[in-house]
Amino acid sequence: MPTARNASPPGIRQNQGQIIAAENNSAAVIRETPLPWGKLSVLLAVRLSDPINFSLVLPFIYKMVSEFDVVKSPKDVAFYSGLIMASLSISQTMTVMYWGRLSDRIGRRPVILIGLVGNTATTILFGMSRSFTWALITRSMNGMFIGTSSVVKSVVVEISDDTNRPRMMAMLPLAWNLGAVVGASIGGIFADPVHQYPGLFGSSKVFATFPYLLPSLIGSIVAVFGFIMGIYQLDETLVKETCVVTAPLVPRLSTNAANELTPLVGRDVESTVVEVEQRSIRDLLTPTVIRVMTTNALMCMSVSMSDQLYPIFAATKPSDGGLGFEFRKIGYSLAISGIAVLYVQLIAYPKLALKHGVLFCYQAGMKILIPVFIAIPFLSLLADKVKSAIDVAIPDASPLLSLPAISTPWGALSLDYCLLWALLTFLLLARIAGDVLAFTSINLITANVAPSRADLGFMNGAQQMAMSFTRILGPLVSGTAWSWSIKHSLPFPFNSHFAWMLCALLMAVASYMSHTLPNSVNKFAADNRTRAGNNEISNSNAE
Repeated sequence: MPTARNASPPGIRQNQGQIIAAENNSAAVIRETPLPWGKLSVLLAVRLSDPINFSLVLPFIYKMVSEFDVVKSPKDVAFYSGLIMASLSISQTMTVMYWGRLSDRIGRRPVILIGLVGNTATTILFGMSRSFTWALITRSMNGMFIGTSSVVKSVVVEISDDTNRPRMMAMLPLAWNLGAVVGASIGGIFADPVHQYPGLFGSSKVFATFPYLLPSLIGSIVAVFGFIMGIYQLDETLVKETCVVTAPLVPRLSTNAANELTPLVGRDVESTVVEVEQRSIRDLLTPTVIRVMTTNALMCMSVSMSDQLYPIFAATKPSDGGLGFEFRKIGYSLAISGIAVLYVQLIAYPKLALKHGVLFCYQAGMKILIPVFIAIPFLSLLADKVKSAIDVAIPDASPLLSLPAISTPWGALSLDYCLLWALLTFLLLARIAGDVLAFTSINLITANVAPSRADLGFMNGAQQMAMSFTRILGPLVSGTAWSWSIKHSLPFPFNSHFAWMLCALLMAVASYMSHTLPNSVNKFAADNRTRAGNNEISNSNAE
């Protein structure tokens, strides 16, 4: 019968051999295989470019859309902002499966490089938006190329083993979260430079015409750098999986007549290497895979809604249930989350995953996010108190633009202002911790349920497609819910809390469904299949 064998590169075979030896020796202590920093650094640079170009629009999307002619009322800005954000995810959903399957055929390297080039060009074009239509089209084009991020996950799985895979997979959300922090900071600091920095850019006609071009150009630098590193440093990791078919060796009869010395059946066996074909979609969609994809979709739906909701919530007036921040303050608040990323991603998560398993970490992340989503809208009450007091002390003052000085007549307000930022910082740090636990774990779980390495591209592509689909609905649902809630004077929870409560509800359902997953999702199934094939070959040879 056919037996599986993975034609892996020497480094991967060595890693697998270390694990097999440790399994065979009950007294052996499994040690983590050293990380391949050369290849990993290239992947991190590639991975970093996507979130930077994605998140740099968040601080100024509210102001950008409010300047388009299509907006008739400030309360409609959230809806049209949601359309622009959803357009990226629509295009990503339509193309992500294509990129995953294409990488299984032509290789990981060319697909990643194509995505970097497209990401750079479309981000710059989006920065030149002067109309809603242009912004919608260029954002959609950008979504076509960021779907290649699922291929990076396949490469990480292919260059890792069970001992270092949790740490390497943790690097991907780390790059994403750091990139999101950097991107949000770039968008908040460099948007509309003519008015923010008149001394430097006051005479620039280009940036006066395209106020959001500068952050787009700066954000694209990382993608260009990643492309250059990919050209010279990124090796192809796709290895066709094969199986060994053993059969009795039957001699060919010559034209001469056979005599009594001619054996009827050969005693030796002949080995034929046959490439393993990719499974059909129906074969891959097992009950466990379907449950993984469903809870992943619900979790991503909740997070994508909150990602779109927060900058709109922060920019909305406190009287309408927001914080009243201008886009630079929104960028600063988004950058706060970077404080927790390094510790949670590099130190806490690998230890938790090795001790408790990735399924436990996934469930813990969602349990953290539920109360965070419920608590965030209550900050508007404190922001409204600060804004009202500032209006009394300084008429026509901009809301929350600077920290009130203690020496001013209304210096006591600084206590409420500091409390607002302290609570906001705590909630954003908790939110990023939950994001890291949930997304890192679901990436590992998705790879773990892949039956073979030949199906990794499909599995990661399917996960990315599910995430992209929820990112279509997320901005639309959250934007519509927010606009509806602030237009109507309804009691709690149908007031400005309504959209945040929807996020918490979806996360609660995803958390409940995650408890139906088996503990087998904690291990990489493809390696188990490979070891079983190797053991079967060894037993056959021994017989």
